[in-house]
Amino acid sequence: MDLGLSGKHALVTGASKGIGLAITRTLIAEGAHVVAGARNITAELQELTDTGQVHFIKVDLSTVAGPADLVATALEYGPLNIVVNNVGSVTPSLGGFLAVTDEQWSASLTLTFLAAVRTTRAALPSMIAARRGSIVTISSVNAFLPDPAVIDYSAAKAALTNFSKALSKEVGPHGIRVNTVSSGPVSTGLWLGDHGVAATVARAQGGDAQAVVQQAASEAATGRFTDPREVADLVVLLASDRAGNVTGADFVIDGGFVKTL
Repeated sequence: MDLGLSGKHALVTGASKGIGLAITRTLIAEGAHVVAGARNITAELQELTDTGQVHFIKVDLSTVAGPADLVATALEYGPLNIVVNNVGSVTPSLGGFLAVTDEQWSASLTLTFLAAVRTTRAALPSMIAARRGSIVTISSVNAFLPDPAVIDYSAAKAALTNFSKALSKEVGPHGIRVNTVSSGPVSTGLWLGDHGVAATVARAQGGDAQAVVQQAASEAATGRFTDPREVADLVVLLASDRAGNVTGADFVIDGGFVKTL
């Protein structure tokens, strides 16, 4: 299927690894040009910049000015047709709600929620002027499946999904679509890294990280984590005109992890 993305300009936040890197790869495979924002460039992202279709911008999206600076630089390469808000982080807090400090709440809300708000706010004027654009934001099943072990992350993702739905109603008449993708456990460093969810839980419980992964995977109907490339395929479809009348929607990709309607 030709998604019609050849020559389109996209901005992806948190593009150096995981889901963001997979989205960047998929976008350039479809012929798009990508501005990739991240704190640091990885070897994998460097390979993509070598193609000439990706421009890496070093940015700290947890700062107030970072998102706007990123968008301003991205616009120097061309009008933004697509914005993918992917950046975010999670640190399990296994000591319960009372152990979550104001600093942790602030960090979660800033990077997981406000970074997307600020990036979107900076990108919207040019999209409104062009009367077209697609904004796809990576949320999480934790937006509607609250987990006390990641209570701050769950709250931030819930705010992100609500924000995106509300915004879709405002900007739809301007030709701009806003959708979210809610993933369950994905095979990225966020879950599988040395300081990821599995390792953190295992250390706290005196267990094995692989056992934590297997337990989480077993809760999905498919019995496995989602591959980041599968998330990327969904995001890029939503970003394209093939999904031209889809807006204000949330798409769950979790292998049947969530059992409720």
